[in-house]
Amino acid sequence: MLLFHIFGAQQCDMLEELDQSVLDFNGDSLFLMNVSLAVIMFGVALDIRKEDFLYLLKAPKPFFLGVLAQFVLLPLLTFLLVSWIRPIPSVALGMFLVAACPGGNISNFLSNFARGNTALSVSLTAFATAFSIVLTPFNFALWAGFYTPAAPLLEAISLNYQDVFQTVALILGAPLILGMYVRHRFSLFAQKASHVLKPLSIAIFGAIVIVAFYSNYDLFLKFILLIFGWVLAHNGAALLSGFSLAKIFGLSIEDTKTLTIETGIQNSGLALVLIFTYFDGLGGMAIIAGWWGIWHIVSGLTVATLWKPKRKL
Repeated sequence: MLLFHIFGAQQCDMLEELDQSVLDFNGDSLFLMNVSLAVIMFGVALDIRKEDFLYLLKAPKPFFLGVLAQFVLLPLLTFLLVSWIRPIPSVALGMFLVAACPGGNISNFLSNFARGNTALSVSLTAFATAFSIVLTPFNFALWAGFYTPAAPLLEAISLNYQDVFQTVALILGAPLILGMYVRHRFSLFAQKASHVLKPLSIAIFGAIVIVAFYSNYDLFLKFILLIFGWVLAHNGAALLSGFSLAKIFGLSIEDTKTLTIETGIQNSGLALVLIFTYFDGLGGMAIIAGWWGIWHIVSGLTVATLWKPKRKL
């Protein structure tokens, strides 16, 4: 019993330390992260064709269900999960912010790899990104505001949601519009540029995240066991929300794969940019978003591999 109390006290001390910790991330790295995120979005937009929009007119149900899963069901499930596990305020805010972000850019690759509906995946990425300019700040403010323990932290931060709106519009919305314009006017160039830009920008972004982890190695190592279960449960809820909604409404297996992956792969890179820009690298938020960025690749690849049709011998 004494050991239990000692362990409990030590865990409480660690949680308090995590809640008050701040990650070290310099201005140059933040600028490069912003640029690489914008380039990634530009590369994704180069793959968007007018046929993708015509496809939505022919089959609107999977698209609307995808938007519903991304921007309504996932934030709601996140709130229910947070209310159940009652994490410290900074971790809760990190979970709300990740859930409020649009789908991650690797979701198109994973949907294609799993033999899902690639046209639906690209369309959802495009529209989710456009919607996120308004819905990311709105959903974060809405659901984080419902979680009472985080209220003092939100009040102390005094976040200006108009600034968040402008940041999301600048690093996601503008590259999306520009990439679609280039695709429309210079189709051949867009196809060639896409093959170079996407892997290059993702590699650069990954390198920046690795540098951020390395610069804060001791903090990540110290708290990883605390946050691993939270991220695992949160990502599982995200995957399950897309899968369940697709099954409930009787979508095809291809559409089900895409909705599951699109909802389970979040743009944690955007979350990190917002955390370092507006929350001063708040430890609990940054570690949640950073580990999400690693874990959703592992879980996404696992799901896509399990779903990929096996070759017949």
